[in-house]
Amino acid sequence: MRILAVLPPFLPIEMIRENVQSILPGVEIRTDTDFPKDDCAVLIVTTFTRVDSELLERLPSLKFIQVASTGYDNVDLDAVRSRGILLSNAPSSNKESVAEHVIGMVLYFLKDFKFLDQELRNGNWPMLTASRELKGKTFGIIGMGAIGRRLAERLLPFEPGIVYYDPRRLEPAEESVLGVTYLGLDDLIAASDIISIHVPLTEETRNMLGKERIAKLKDGAILINTARGEVVDENALIQAVKNKGVRAGIDVYSKEPPDFTSELFKLDGVILSPHIAGVTVESQQRFLQETISNVLRYVQGVSPINLVIG
Repeated sequence: MRILAVLPPFLPIEMIRENVQSILPGVEIRTDTDFPKDDCAVLIVTTFTRVDSELLERLPSLKFIQVASTGYDNVDLDAVRSRGILLSNAPSSNKESVAEHVIGMVLYFLKDFKFLDQELRNGNWPMLTASRELKGKTFGIIGMGAIGRRLAERLLPFEPGIVYYDPRRLEPAEESVLGVTYLGLDDLIAASDIISIHVPLTEETRNMLGKERIAKLKDGAILINTARGEVVDENALIQAVKNKGVRAGIDVYSKEPPDFTSELFKLDGVILSPHIAGVTVESQQRFLQETISNVLRYVQGVSPINLVIG
C-alpha cells in the first residue's frame, strides 16, 4: 500500500524519514505537491498543505487522509466526502503545549510582567504593581474539546471559577470532575475576566466573536486566541483593546504570515506569537507517534481513530 507524506520544509525531514522508514517502509516523504499524479492510498499532511479537489484529482487511488494536526480546515471536506475518503486528525497531541501557552499568556498580563521588566531596565525600583492573582477570577473556555478540557485540568490548581461553552454540553459527571460550569456563549463572554478560545474553524465558528460579542467583553478582560484567527473580528478586537482596556494574547491570524502593518502589532495591551502555541519538541514527537500509529491501523485493516469523515 503506497503512502505519501507531504510535510513543510522547515521540519527536520531527514530525521523524520529515518524514524518513519523503520515502521512504515517505503513511505515517500516530500515537501511539495508538484507532481502530475500519484497512486498513493494514504496521504499524510499537516495544516500547511491545502487538500482541495484539484489535489484529490491527482490522487485517484486515495482512500485515507491523516492530518498530523488538531485543525483540519486546510482540507476541503465536501471534496473528501464526495470521494468516500476517510479523514482523521490528531486532536490531542498538542493539548499540553497549547494549555501551557494559554496560561503563560494569561500570567503575563495578570502578573504585570511587561511593566515590571521595563521599570527595572529603566533603572527604577517600583514598590507597587497592578499585578493580580488568577485565583478567584472567572475563566471562560470557548470549546471543550481535548485542548479545552486539558486547559480546565491545568487551571484547577490556580482556583479560578471555570465556565465553558460548547455546542455539545459535557455530561454532568465530567463537568464535576473538571470543576466547570456551562454557560451560553453570550453569557460566558459577559461574565468572564479571562476567555480562551478552542474551537475549530467552520462556517459556524467563523467570526464567532464579531463586533457585537466583542462589545460584551468586560473592561480590562483578557482574551486569548490560540484557535484560528478567523474566529475573532480583528478590527473589533483592536477597538476593544483601545477603548475598553481589553488585553489580548494572539497566536493565530486570519492570514499567515499576517499583515504586520496592522494596528494590532502596535498596541501595548497585546502579546503575540507566531501560531506556535502547539509547537514544542514534545508535541511534535507526539504528533509523529500518533500519526504513524493511526496510519498503521489503517494499513493493517483496523479502523482509524479520530475519524472526522468515515
